[in-house]
Amino acid sequence: MINDRLIDAGELPLAVRDFGGDKPPLLLLHGAGGNLAHMTTLARALRPQHRVVTVDLRGHGRSGDGPWTWDAALGDLAAVTVQMELNRPAVVGHSLGGIIAALWAQRHPETPGVVSLDGNPPPTRPEHLPGLDPEKAAGELARLHSVFDVIEATAGQVIPADQLPDLVERQQMAARDMGANEKVWIEGFRRNLVHVDGETSIRPSGAATAEMRALMNSVDLGPVYAATSCPELVVLPTRSLPEQEPFAELYAAHRRFLVEQAQAAPNLRYLQLADASHAMVIEQPAALASIITDFLVEQR
Repeated sequence: MINDRLIDAGELPLAVRDFGGDKPPLLLLHGAGGNLAHMTTLARALRPQHRVVTVDLRGHGRSGDGPWTWDAALGDLAAVTVQMELNRPAVVGHSLGGIIAALWAQRHPETPGVVSLDGNPPPTRPEHLPGLDPEKAAGELARLHSVFDVIEATAGQVIPADQLPDLVERQQMAARDMGANEKVWIEGFRRNLVHVDGETSIRPSGAATAEMRALMNSVDLGPVYAATSCPELVVLPTRSLPEQEPFAELYAAHRRFLVEQAQAAPNLRYLQLADASHAMVIEQPAALASIITDFLVEQR
């Protein structure tokens, strides 16, 4: 039986969804700008072999707001494991959630297994783009970061009431275009809506978005992987999202960097998922559930 609840993480409440069962526990983490609802299809696919618990990261969904630091996010997860009575859970995360999973693995060698679903920081330096001329790489990075600047500047803005129905309809169309479960997709969209004093905005806030972006731009997972002793799997994409196509050469180079980084980590396994983009959780939930389950079974 699925159970939603709020737990006390000290400085803020955290919303969790427990999919139930008595199988080995697994914490499932969403990416930046998402929430636990976006992980529902994957959670259901994992449920036969695991007790899956999903969580709204701070500043997302129904969880409270607080400063964004890696220590704070990891402290939130520790609170979830204690209050949900999860004994040595495996941790699986997508995008930002995958970075958090990797940091959890470094700090918790007792963890039975960690899986990162393209949990990688964005490229920020020409060295992250092997095969590209350094001058061209620098220009492409500047162009990409200008796009991220616009996204950051518009995060958390108030949505005029007359525009909300159109936004919902566009979300429904996006779900159909991607082959996603429309009901789950719309729940995810609505879960990030905030209604205050007659005004509606979308979480995360502009401040939280800026903090998360700064963290992801500065983190280097190479040393994290090298210092990790618990079993870890990184699942990497093999193609770009449609919105990444204007930067196709840049993202192809960055995928080469990610493979090189994974190959250099002695205690890490990696897999390049065929015909998968950064949206692999939506595109291939059944395949990912099998990959995750098989990997974790091997560690028992």
